[in-house]
Amino acid sequence: MKHTRIRPFNTKDTYPEQNIDNDLCQAVVAKGSTVFLRGQIGQDLDTSESVCIGNVKGQAEQAMHNINMLLAEAGGELADICKITIYIIDPRYREEVYRVVGRWLKGVHPVSTGIVVSALARPEWLVEIDAIAVI
Repeated sequence: MKHTRIRPFNTKDTYPEQNIDNDLCQAVVAKGSTVFLRGQIGQDLDTSESVCIGNVKGQAEQAMHNINMLLAEAGGELADICKITIYIIDPRYREEVYRVVGRWLKGVHPVSTGIVVSALARPEWLVEIDAIAVI
């Protein structure tokens, strides 16, 4: 691994009552160039159009696609991610969103924080994901 991951775990062990399979850890010791990504939502970065209106899973896929694309443009990759923060507007979206994120970050073990908020910047956005990576 590119960075030292402290106390890695999988959410299927930590939250057995939920259908989530995310590789996370408690802390990351990183070296290199730090990349702070703006929170990504269900928006096409080339057109600025919102996508997957009413579909939290689709919006999470688009957000992760954007994160992957932006990291590549910065000279990095998903394996460089050290910290993610996931904002959802309804706690019932948690499992769907975390399954999507878990697929994209399988084997990465970032530090993760999940937050339920009353709203995001636009009413059609259901999830926002930001990331910090060290290349």
